[in-house]
Amino acid sequence: MLSRHFDAAATERRLYEGWERAGAFACDPGSAAAPYTIMIPPPNVTGSLHMGHALTFTIQDALIRWRRMQGRDALWQPGTDHAGIATQMVVERLLGEQGTTRAALGREAFIARVWQWKADSGGAITRQLRRLGASLDWPRERFTMDEGLSAAVREVFVTLYGKGLIYRDRRLVNWDPKLQTAISDLEVESREVRGSLWHVRYPIEDLPDRFIAVATTRPETMLGDVAVAVHPDDARYADLVGRRAILPLVGRRIPIIADPYSDPEKGTGAVKITPAHDFNDFAVGQRHGLPMPSVLDREARVILAEIAPEPVAGVAGPDFLRGLAGQDRFTARKNIVAELERLGLLEKTEAHLHQVPHGDRSGVPVEPLLTTQWFCNAAELARPAIAAVESGRTVFVPRQWENTFFAWMRAIEPWCISRQLWWGHRIPAWYGPDGKIFVARSADAARQAAQAHYGRETALAQDEDVLDTWFSSALWPFSTLGWPEQTRELARYYPGDVLVTGFDIIFFWVARMMMMGLHFMDDVPFRTVYIHGLVRDERGQKMSKSKGNVIDPLELIDTFGADALRFTICALTGPGRDVKLGATRVEGYRSFVTKIWNAAILCERNGVVPAPEFDPGTARLPLSRWILDAANRAVAEATEALEAYRFDEYAGACYRFFWNVFCDWFLELAKPALAAGDADAAELRRVSAHVLGTALRLMHPAMPFVTEELWDHFGYGAPFSLVRAPWPQPVPISDSGTARQELDWLIRLIAEIRTVRSEMNVPPGTLTPVLLKDPSRENLARAKNWMEQIRRLARASEVRTLEGALPKGAAQAVLDEATIVLPLAEVIDLAAERARLARERDKAEQEAEKVAKKLANADFVQRAPEEVVEENRERLATARQEVARLEAALARIH
Repeated sequence: MLSRHFDAAATERRLYEGWERAGAFACDPGSAAAPYTIMIPPPNVTGSLHMGHALTFTIQDALIRWRRMQGRDALWQPGTDHAGIATQMVVERLLGEQGTTRAALGREAFIARVWQWKADSGGAITRQLRRLGASLDWPRERFTMDEGLSAAVREVFVTLYGKGLIYRDRRLVNWDPKLQTAISDLEVESREVRGSLWHVRYPIEDLPDRFIAVATTRPETMLGDVAVAVHPDDARYADLVGRRAILPLVGRRIPIIADPYSDPEKGTGAVKITPAHDFNDFAVGQRHGLPMPSVLDREARVILAEIAPEPVAGVAGPDFLRGLAGQDRFTARKNIVAELERLGLLEKTEAHLHQVPHGDRSGVPVEPLLTTQWFCNAAELARPAIAAVESGRTVFVPRQWENTFFAWMRAIEPWCISRQLWWGHRIPAWYGPDGKIFVARSADAARQAAQAHYGRETALAQDEDVLDTWFSSALWPFSTLGWPEQTRELARYYPGDVLVTGFDIIFFWVARMMMMGLHFMDDVPFRTVYIHGLVRDERGQKMSKSKGNVIDPLELIDTFGADALRFTICALTGPGRDVKLGATRVEGYRSFVTKIWNAAILCERNGVVPAPEFDPGTARLPLSRWILDAANRAVAEATEALEAYRFDEYAGACYRFFWNVFCDWFLELAKPALAAGDADAAELRRVSAHVLGTALRLMHPAMPFVTEELWDHFGYGAPFSLVRAPWPQPVPISDSGTARQELDWLIRLIAEIRTVRSEMNVPPGTLTPVLLKDPSRENLARAKNWMEQIRRLARASEVRTLEGALPKGAAQAVLDEATIVLPLAEVIDLAAERARLARERDKAEQEAEKVAKKLANADFVQRAPEEVVEENRERLATARQEVARLEAALARIH
């Protein structure tokens, strides 16, 4: 017998271990079944399960379990990313706790220490994925630094270099002064900073007492200014274009140029151009062929080597500049502002709230820095990827994300692929004594190339940098399948069917996989890209440690079970919208898990056992045919929703069918017959078993644990077999339309009676007569056939027809051609109830009016946070619905 309560913690671990032992998640390259592939977005090896993981992996697991049950040869490829910066930081912190450093260890010893850390501590995220119920093909787990994937990385680098698509260049990059490495845009986060906007006056050469004012938030970089730009159409400065300004503090003459980058509406309309320290300025500098002197080094300290000061009385002096050399950027900022003020060149200072890019891991402001790095010609690789989406070879769901993809890809810049780290794929490039570069698949191959070039054996030094983590991740869809070897897995499982990911990495990962897959495999890496939203808190706010609203999915699993969390995620995941999630939501869906368990207990107590020989087409009872027909419609609805990636509609179909139809109506209506023990009871037991088995299969992708436990307990199949049980299909039902009409009428009758009793505050234990005025002959017959169920479920003392006028002191409701009448004069004080309903209606009207007035205020809508505005819209809709409900209730009283 089933226990009274579902023990999620004990069940989940036992079932998952059983699935793994049975190889239940394994794909079969030799199978004749059609393949279905999902490539996991590899989580960082340093990571712990967070709500973003819980969202994306729940969706992926629901898809893979569903397709596996449909008979597809499903591969969900597991693996983790080496996470260059994150992992190096973790190990460096550990070394610091031990009183040593990366530099003290040396490169080889440090890398060995990282591998040891991975062996000891790197498996946390994969253990946590198991707790979520993720059915990955674990024996195929890969790591972006394992030998096979490393060989793929070297092959791609060498090939692209040979085609001129990888090269070295001096360009502006995001530089992290603390971590001492270039970082990607994804590793940069904008933080709101209360700073200042300094208006600096630049004297005009040969025009005494004439200045051009420039507003800047970074006066420390003005030492590297090479021009002042104004808009070509800005009449204020038309006479100055072509002249030269004198750069304060330095004295260098710099041109005043016309460029559309300058916005006449912002600041003074004139901007200083510092190409070596600003991405927009770099582009302006390229357009105008301007020099690009650096004035900050890799530690963000002032350097003067690339600037040529010119003493100008009242504007610049060499002594002050020499004092700046070696100063930190923020110290230099203070000193520069003070000197500008002393010289009378600081026009004004304004408080300024602005966004400043910071390294997401170091926490320090990022410095745009002109450095020599390795780059990939992303524009060339992007063209086939753009064409593939334009032609529909890869489709985004929702489709609007294709516009984001196109916008990024059509404006793509060279991709900086080198990082100044030790942990990662070391760049396969070696340098000769004269700086000659030898790119090769191995050190031996590089030495052979050098010998051929120099005519003798020559010592080479390998490049110290490693590749951007996204470089190896871009190869994930084919490198994990054995490429560059032509394996049977590669031939069978590439391209993948769907990639599930967040919108924030469309550019960083999705686009790069598209570029690499098309270049090296001559096909897209996936046919569909499903983009989900972010997980936010219950109020729609972004989760952050500073707000204290971060939710730990493992704590939710501990408290409510994995099934409750997974079903909540599915229920809240709709196309194009974020997921508003909180513990109360998960607690609510834990009640659904409990409902499933309790329904199974009820079935078991009534002798329900699987009947494999049962043919649903032979069912004769209206109740049987109705529930079988309802199950058919639930199967169709759930399947259609999954096909369309409508996880909310899939979860809704499961919930409505099992709770609202199977439990609330079928089991309740079947109770008298099940207790009778006759032929009707025998049929209802077989029908119950069939429908329960269908429902368990239908809900399994979202709630694998409770469904597998019940499947095994009832004996629908061998232990741990639900994971591969066939996905339910609609079954033929005789005369289903007639059964549907009869049961739908019965349910609506009971529901109307319950609504009236609830609105009139009739005590639950009080029985009341139910009178039917002007029912059709057919519906009167239905009422007689279901008399016992109506009495029990509608709390009716009697059910009979009403001849003549409606009695005073009654409440009424209309059902098709008939009027349902409940005489209540002897049961409740109708006048008091009418007054109560009127008060509640008036209160609801006042609430609706108040909220509507607030939303009509354009200033409120413009200034209030989006989630607050949306919350008020929901309040207005709720209040108006309540007004309508109460008006209807008042109209019922006769």
